[in-house]
Amino acid sequence: MSVTQQQVLDSLARIKSPRGVALTNANVLSAISASDGKVFFSINVDAAEARAWESIRAEAEAAVRAIPGVTTAMVALTAERKPGSAPPPPPQPSRGTPGVQPVHAHKPPQGGQSPMARQSEIPGVAAVIAVASGKGGVGKSTTALNLALGLRDLGLKVGLLDADIYGPSVPRLTGLRDKPELNDERKMIPLRRFGLAIMSIGFLVEEETAMIWRGPMVMSAVTQMLRDVEWGKLDVLVVDMPPGTGDAQLTLAQNVPLKGAVIVSTPQDLSLIDARRGLAMFKKVNVPVLGIVENMSYFQCPHCGTKSDIFGHGGARHEAEKLGVPFLGEIPLHMAIRATSDAGNPVVDSEPDGPHAAIYRAIAGQVRDQLKGVIAAA
Repeated sequence: MSVTQQQVLDSLARIKSPRGVALTNANVLSAISASDGKVFFSINVDAAEARAWESIRAEAEAAVRAIPGVTTAMVALTAERKPGSAPPPPPQPSRGTPGVQPVHAHKPPQGGQSPMARQSEIPGVAAVIAVASGKGGVGKSTTALNLALGLRDLGLKVGLLDADIYGPSVPRLTGLRDKPELNDERKMIPLRRFGLAIMSIGFLVEEETAMIWRGPMVMSAVTQMLRDVEWGKLDVLVVDMPPGTGDAQLTLAQNVPLKGAVIVSTPQDLSLIDARRGLAMFKKVNVPVLGIVENMSYFQCPHCGTKSDIFGHGGARHEAEKLGVPFLGEIPLHMAIRATSDAGNPVVDSEPDGPHAAIYRAIAGQVRDQLKGVIAAA
């Protein structure tokens, strides 16, 4: 059953804004995307009123999910100060004024609740780890998938969450094109291949769709893929993060107590500078860094076996030693890894006895060893 924009609007018309106006007449709705049972939109309000609108956002999301045929609904609240307007004054506690304080009034918490206090475990998941990179194009997604398969080969129950909202690669890397189904509790059931439980935003939108989303929409999507998926019993959930140090990384760190992060970099200085930023971010939010992987470490000619250091060599190892974090290993730039990834048959699964699979399993072994206490206690 297809869902139309008009059905969504009819549902939202029954919801009142904080001023008592129908949501559809409040001039706050973005364009509504509704296709294949998936509905996405945002509610755009002034920053001074953001707090008062949060309950409206939740009510709107619940109303849309209740429409027959809707399988996924993501409603984000975006708050901006109107151009040319002065920052809103600080709220007066005695009057209970709604809204948020301006930036200059925000101070570091003095014994108050930390943003990390919102963390809660995902039921059934013993450990959540992030695979991250400071920049794109370093092979992070390929590394994340093959790392997950390496952990699987070590006897662990593993899931893979593709949280790279703007460029989800896991559908292509796994060859999966199906849409997730819902269970009786209206939670998405992850797809399964290679013995992994797999979820990606790419399963919910078409491959050619441009994800032009504001930060709150990204944060909402990441939260839903963490919380509204029936992951079952897992030893490790590997999360393929977007490159950089933005909203998705912060949302993940604030939502779940990450047991560690793996940083992927190439050997060249430019990549290492960005990797250093990513490592610093995880340390700042008290996430243990499990180590650095040097991807595209060298090119080995498939004909003569000669190694060429196209991007330099050893930079990630040196950086790991300098920063006092584990160096997990070197992965070569090789046609077999590229070809199997493009074909949706990752090298650890398609060539399990080959040298590249052995490298990924060795990296997985080091990650597992650092998680032993957590996994054993689950």
